[in-house]
Amino acid sequence: MSPFDLQTCARPNILTLKPYRCARDDYKDDGTNVLLDANENAFGPSLLDVDATAAAGASAIGINPLGLNRYPDPHQHALKQLLCNLHNTDVDGNSFHSLTPENVFVGVSSDEPIDALLRCFCIPGRDAILTCPPTYGMYSVFAQVNDVATIRVPLGPAPGFQLDVPAICAALSSNPYIKLLYLASPGNPTGSLLAKSDIQQLLAHPTWNGVLVLDEAYIDYAHEGASFVQQVTNYPNLAVVHTLSKAFGMASIRIGVAFTSAPIAKLLNSAKAPYNISGPSSALASYCIGDKGVSVMRQNREKMVTQRNRLLEEMPKISGVGRLRGGIDGNFLLYEMLDAQGNPNSDIALSVFEKLAGTKGVVVRFRGNEYGCLGCLRITVGTEEDVTRLLNSLREVLIEVRGME
Repeated sequence: MSPFDLQTCARPNILTLKPYRCARDDYKDDGTNVLLDANENAFGPSLLDVDATAAAGASAIGINPLGLNRYPDPHQHALKQLLCNLHNTDVDGNSFHSLTPENVFVGVSSDEPIDALLRCFCIPGRDAILTCPPTYGMYSVFAQVNDVATIRVPLGPAPGFQLDVPAICAALSSNPYIKLLYLASPGNPTGSLLAKSDIQQLLAHPTWNGVLVLDEAYIDYAHEGASFVQQVTNYPNLAVVHTLSKAFGMASIRIGVAFTSAPIAKLLNSAKAPYNISGPSSALASYCIGDKGVSVMRQNREKMVTQRNRLLEEMPKISGVGRLRGGIDGNFLLYEMLDAQGNPNSDIALSVFEKLAGTKGVVVRFRGNEYGCLGCLRITVGTEEDVTRLLNSLREVLIEVRGME
């Protein structure tokens, strides 16, 4: 039996919180009601002469430009059901109960559920989270903003970057104030999937009363069945976070989601702002996770894989490029930059990063200051033209930088 107890793990003030009741909780905008309850602007949005063609295009994906003066649905039940539908298919033979909207929290990007979980479970000035660097930096940023400590247990060595399960379990056993364990699979900047068996071991910890938060922002780039999301109905203390910003290519609309147990989802939804998801964002999200949108996503993913394979083939041929230090389960690769002696060097990597951006207009990400990433640049896989420009620019910049040593 799991030692997790929501009543003692969550913050007492959140457990007793009465959610704000907004105008659209009582009466919906069904197109027939005269809505004089929310102090909306009844005379319409500040849009002059909306172009008929543009309006028709917006309407085709569920957006009504002339309805922007009205507040959106505060609960997003229809969007939540579509998100559940994406994952209610058995792909790996494991037993699971179908996800329902009661298992879902929808937020402004994946950052909102990541932060919301922290605010619901961690008492400021007392509690802690545990992270496994190198990893997404916002976990510790949100913790610091909320006056919550961050305990760090590094991942294993590159290129595997797997969990150190004994060390994590020891930390969870020794510190009862660790309320959240944040893991990323595939990791950022590692690009490596975590072993499901390791995640299951952590969830089976015999005494830990906390929530495991599995950030799967890049999971749609991994192989079929790689996600752990279907398991949220099997564990009371598991939250799996997804986003539409990556494989679905919808970064600008800022839609993220946490799939979790119904009691945890209820807490998150009680503590959120009343209208956190805009009408246009909801409509665009609904379209892109429908059949047509998923088809486009898969086509674009195949294009990405082609260019990722090209990088895997061409990068080792460039003098000054070292080893691939992470996995290939995301839309990016982590490569070492070498000094003239053939050693990974973060000063060289930083200079390459700066010159690529400053003189070539090619922007990658310097990661040489992160644990286990000595001399590394993280390179997003771009279009065929992007990759060609990167490869040509990198050859030239490495000759220049390494010749200056």
